Amino acid sequence: MEKIYKTVASSHVSISVLMLPSHTNFSGKIHGGYILSLLDQIAFACGSKFSGNYCVTASVDTVNFLKPIEVGELVTMKASVNYVGKSSMIVGIRVEAENIQTGYKKHCNSSYFTMVAKDNEGNSVAVPGLILSNFEDIKRFCNSLKQIALKKERDLHEEVFNYSSKETLEGLKKYNVQINLD
Repeated sequence: MEKIYKTVASSHVSISVLMLPSHTNFSGKIHGGYILSLLDQIAFACGSKFSGNYCVTASVDTVNFLKPIEVGELVTMKASVNYVGKSSMIVGIRVEAENIQTGYKKHCNSSYFTMVAKDNEGNSVAVPGLILSNFEDIKRFCNSLKQIALKKERDLHEEVFNYSSKETLEGLKKYNVQINLD
């Protein structure tokens, strides 16, 4: 069977949502959990659109809340597939909030979700290859490769790091912690 390839542009999804008072936290700003829910929805839509299959969230690799979002702002999320593996995809999402009265826009969040394509029985299924059509696509793909390498390094560190060594315990003294081992 011939391998299918799709462009990054074919994965593009965007949504816009008006922020309501019911979306706020105790400080009157839009609740981060509400934004995370929207991020998960658009990551699902983007991954499913690209793969042609149902997708599940395997991991949320990065969520950077850069600026608060206010009630009454129009939030627009733009998602695209930045990387594909065998059955997984890294979906990059940019969040902007716009003051609809002044037109002022601000970048509020950048996020990266790893989505996995599934068949009707819940088994992982192959995703199309990715056509990189411009240098922005190449940049995002290469950044995803770096992100994957850092994740593997972090996982390896977790396996081999000795948390109970004398050096580790001594090194913790420079931080704002008190160690009470009984």
